[in-house]
Amino acid sequence: RAVAALQTLWSRPTVEHMRALLGHFRPDVVHVHNTLPLLSPSIYWACAAAGVPVVQTLHNFRLACPQAMFLRDGRICEDCLGRLPLPAVQHGCYRASRPQTAVLAASVVLHRTLGTWRHKVTRYIALNHFCRSKFIEAGLPAQRLVVKPNFVEAPALPTQAVGAPRSGLLFVGRLSAEKGTACLSEALCLSPSLSLRLIGRGVDSTRFEGLPNVQLLGEQARSVVFAEMRRALVLVVPSIWYETFGLVVAEAFASGLPVIASRIGALAELVRDGDTGLLFTPGDAADLARVLAWAQAHPAEMARMGRAARREYEAHYAPQSNLLQLQAVYRDAMACTATGASSFGSQH
Repeated sequence: RAVAALQTLWSRPTVEHMRALLGHFRPDVVHVHNTLPLLSPSIYWACAAAGVPVVQTLHNFRLACPQAMFLRDGRICEDCLGRLPLPAVQHGCYRASRPQTAVLAASVVLHRTLGTWRHKVTRYIALNHFCRSKFIEAGLPAQRLVVKPNFVEAPALPTQAVGAPRSGLLFVGRLSAEKGTACLSEALCLSPSLSLRLIGRGVDSTRFEGLPNVQLLGEQARSVVFAEMRRALVLVVPSIWYETFGLVVAEAFASGLPVIASRIGALAELVRDGDTGLLFTPGDAADLARVLAWAQAHPAEMARMGRAARREYEAHYAPQSNLLQLQAVYRDAMACTATGASSFGSQH
């Protein structure tokens, strides 16, 4: 455990391995998605020494919050944002373990002190403007933070699905507290006329067992998920935490399906209220029940929003348009590194 903890802070094997890979493969750019736990941020130093630009996608808030979600005891918590993450250690926010949380907190503090976050990553990719603003509050350099959403490779929307009648509410995702399961189950109890099909599993599945207006489908193949999205009236995303992106929203948009989401974090940015879906007060079951009932009573309006959602997908979240955005980030990172690149890096 002690060795693993030290390797989380700085991994000498990672540095040696990356040096060998960089020398053999001679990349134009290295794109990092995750270093936790055993790669460690030492990977950035190996790339910098070789003069290779690094692009890091920020899939969660780990650099600002050891628990990675800004969530504690079912509520948004920003106690560690922009400061030493001592509150996280005090509460044992990572896996309910103070020692494990302390290791992650130490890694964040160490690499803040060394300047890793400010100088060794050429470009950070935030998945939306909300997340970008949070990372700037956390101390990441604004000039290195760009916004590029995730993409979804979705099956073609069948011609017969466009304009076809839709019905019922749909939930797709993990059944756990941060996904707003308590709020959703209470809203369904408040409005028994609502009808929900639920895809997913998790510790909170018991909240929905026995509810007459809920059909539990369990985990399903991706093809089944998209088939359900093409027949549903609306997708429900009642999360109570700062979703960094919410891939299920892009999947819904690809299916011409509008989304009802919590007015919180990135969700309030991804879903335009009254255009690609509807927003409600996070954690407010009565407000969610009201919005769901309105959607069920106005299928024509929801169909209009579904068409707008499909256009949004094609413009921002389809593979072709998203690839152009990613290539632009790579070119920018390479250009910024070119003047100070190492001998082999400058040849690219």
